[in-house]
Amino acid sequence: MDFILNFYTGLNKKLIAHVSNVQDTCYCFVVQPLSIRTFFVSKLTMKGLWLENNQLHLRTDIPIPQPPHGEALVRVLRAGVCNTDLELLRGYYPYAGILGHEFVGVVEQGPEHLMNQRVVGEINAVCGRCRFCRSGQPTHCENRTVLGIVNRHGAFAEYLCLPIENLHLVPDNVPTEVATFTEPLAAALEIQQQVALGADDRVLVVGDGKLGQLVAQTIALTGCELLVVGRHREKLANLEARDIKTGLVDSVTDRYFDISVECTGNPEGFAIARRALRSRGTLILKSTYAGNLNLDASSLVVDEITLIGSRCGPFAAALEVLAKEQVDVQPLIHARYPLTEGIAAFEHAQNRGVLKVLLEIG
Repeated sequence: MDFILNFYTGLNKKLIAHVSNVQDTCYCFVVQPLSIRTFFVSKLTMKGLWLENNQLHLRTDIPIPQPPHGEALVRVLRAGVCNTDLELLRGYYPYAGILGHEFVGVVEQGPEHLMNQRVVGEINAVCGRCRFCRSGQPTHCENRTVLGIVNRHGAFAEYLCLPIENLHLVPDNVPTEVATFTEPLAAALEIQQQVALGADDRVLVVGDGKLGQLVAQTIALTGCELLVVGRHREKLANLEARDIKTGLVDSVTDRYFDISVECTGNPEGFAIARRALRSRGTLILKSTYAGNLNLDASSLVVDEITLIGSRCGPFAAALEVLAKEQVDVQPLIHARYPLTEGIAAFEHAQNRGVLKVLLEIG
């Protein structure tokens, strides 16, 4: 804050020089105390996409967060619009605040080994004391806040705060845009933490959207018999280019698969995934649903179907997969917008057929 100190020592010329070099400065007239106060306040605020009452607004008056003990301040570089963000906009959960949880940023306040380093962050900030934390299941912490989803401002802003333990360094060979996919890629890899997959397994992935694409690419690494179905030939072509078998939804053989992974978040996708399973098969749900889902519970009992919910996953494994280029996320990027055009970015992301939309923030 040496520009403030310069004002109090009367070095106005030097102060003005400092002002001219500050990024996004709104005021250059600093000859009166009121003006310097206005300037100082402007540098304590930031731009961000604010959700409230199912309405999204671009705000320029959001206070820059001050990291509490054990947390770091991260300047956001890139952030990705996720289906969860769109569902929150539609009312999936009563959240108010800054949206966004897929991001890459640079640490500006934190421990020395992270300072000025690119990082990604696990989205659950946990208490460390509840029964889930003590039993090694922190993503189900009873007191957790969740970045851009539950009681914690998110990544669609110039700055965010997260616990230091949540942050992971981005490998030097992973481009920033690619690293933005760490969180959803980790979620895709969580399936393999929950269910053992091998060459003898028949696996169906329902959905050719953002998450379905990542789930398919990661499951393909196991060598199982894999089929991915969707409604968009151009999206399925991304997977076919990686020698992954694809088809339209009417190509699914009923009661053939050992494991179905539902990635659409809509009732029809659930129905397709369910009827594809053999008796004692496993149905994995990777998407949240904005409304209620009707299902035939009796058939789940009769066929002894195992139903598994699946969400957050291992960041270290995701970064390793990206560093080794075992998946290809570049074809999934359909658009890039500056933060100031964030409303337009959300409108674009809601169009049918659109995959990943990125916000260029820093």
